[in-house]
Amino acid sequence: MAELRDSIPPVSVMIFTLNEELHLPSCLASLAWCDDVIVVDSFSSDRTGEICQDARVRFFQHPFEGFGSQRNWALETTAPKYDWVLILDADERVTPELVRELAEVLSAPPPTVGAYRLRRRFHLWGRWLRYSSLYPTWVVRIVHKERTRYLNRGHAETQEVRGEIRELTGDLIDENLKGMDEWFERQNRYSSRDAEYELEQEKKQGPLSLTRLLMGDPLARRAALKRLAGRLPARPFWYFLYSYLLRGGFRDGRDGLIFCFMKAMYQGMVQVKKYDLKRGRR
Repeated sequence: MAELRDSIPPVSVMIFTLNEELHLPSCLASLAWCDDVIVVDSFSSDRTGEICQDARVRFFQHPFEGFGSQRNWALETTAPKYDWVLILDADERVTPELVRELAEVLSAPPPTVGAYRLRRRFHLWGRWLRYSSLYPTWVVRIVHKERTRYLNRGHAETQEVRGEIRELTGDLIDENLKGMDEWFERQNRYSSRDAEYELEQEKKQGPLSLTRLLMGDPLARRAALKRLAGRLPARPFWYFLYSYLLRGGFRDGRDGLIFCFMKAMYQGMVQVKKYDLKRGRR
């Protein structure tokens, strides 16, 4: 990263952690150029705090109530040095190409822009699963601290942005190294939250709009596709068909086959839990 020091982006970085001693060192290493790294921790029981102390980053702890709530608390409490904030999970890394682009774009951003979205590359088993992970997956991660606030949405979050959301060409690297047991434990928690959220949304929202399925905005289209998938019978089957055949997951070889199967299993978990919640309410 030495070559990047001549063009340091005017951006603070926020990393959200819970027991991330495995991932945090490589995440922080990719941020050697940044002079304002903020770690917001949900009271880890491993060496996360010690790693942050050794790296001399700003370290805060706050009880976790949801990804959206945690991000709002951080934006409002930790006093980021810069107006623009890069939001990261500990298992993500910033590429040099993205750093150079941030330095250029954020040197004079238009006042009408409230956030930037970028693509995330998902790595597993030591490789980029380009097709089976449905790349490009767009995520809003560069936000103006005064123009963006978050809402909890299922296991994840969504954002409310005052202003335009523009696109960047640089990518994030997402690589989870904790293994399959941890992955399935996490999916079990996430699927419970997603099942509850989908049932709540089905009560509030009317018929699915065809316009949102076809419109150009990738985030709106992705949300509409999720709503459509949530109402289909045999949900795991259709997800596997979509990801493995239509989106070319087979091009990732055996790794792609297994990953598409794993993600289809997740869709099945959500579907079963929705059914269980409906039966319980009856």
